Amino acid sequence: MADNQPHSSAPDLDSHQGSVPRHVAIIMDGNNRWARKQGLPGEEGHRAGEATVQAIIRQAAHQGIEALTLFAFSSENWRRPQAEVDHLMALFLKALGGRVEELHGHGVRIRFIGDRSAFAADLQDGMVEAESLTGANNRMTVVIAVNYGGQWDIAHAARIMAEKVAAGDMQPEQISAESMAPHLSMADLPPPDLLIRTGGDQRISNFLLWQLAYSELYFSPLLWPDFDADAFDAALQDFAGRQRRFGRSGEEVTSLSGEQ
Repeated sequence: MADNQPHSSAPDLDSHQGSVPRHVAIIMDGNNRWARKQGLPGEEGHRAGEATVQAIIRQAAHQGIEALTLFAFSSENWRRPQAEVDHLMALFLKALGGRVEELHGHGVRIRFIGDRSAFAADLQDGMVEAESLTGANNRMTVVIAVNYGGQWDIAHAARIMAEKVAAGDMQPEQISAESMAPHLSMADLPPPDLLIRTGGDQRISNFLLWQLAYSELYFSPLLWPDFDADAFDAALQDFAGRQRRFGRSGEEVTSLSGEQ
């Protein structure tokens, strides 16, 4: 399982060549389109999407994934109609109340990343309670990105380092990728090996911009409510067939990994 020490931003070839990714990140796209295709209101798409979240968490745990990061609510999602945002928040709060105990019982640790300050107090309290209850679990870590943006994450880390420089605790020349990495979200977890995006779009939409530097990308045409355990396994199988080079040539990777 993931330890509590910051992971280096530099990729380690030997630790990234397994057939099963240690860390999978998912952009869960397509709830609204799924609802429209079914002739249903958008809120039904989000409800169906929440059921898919539970199914994928179970399958990821079954497959031995160490960490699963889910893009639940981006900083750009506030631009959506207020009624939809209110429903998303209500559904999120309900999911917290109804699912945390179940996940805790299965040894799952829950983490949240993003700027929580924009959320209502009861939702913020629910996040703290979920993290506190599950903090000692080590079967799998589920990271939920809420009011999160990759640019926000990097800017937040840069602000921390600027404050250190201003306080005289750090010199400007000490700022580097290695010194910034511990101040980013999920610094205690390995970076995602695999990013999955559902819904057919092929972009990362300001998600984990720093952490995805060397991730493999997998785009599924399935809308999120239709992305089941078999679809998740298909993404893992595709990942297992890839050679991760991290800037090296294929021959170098083969030589370093001892493949024949």
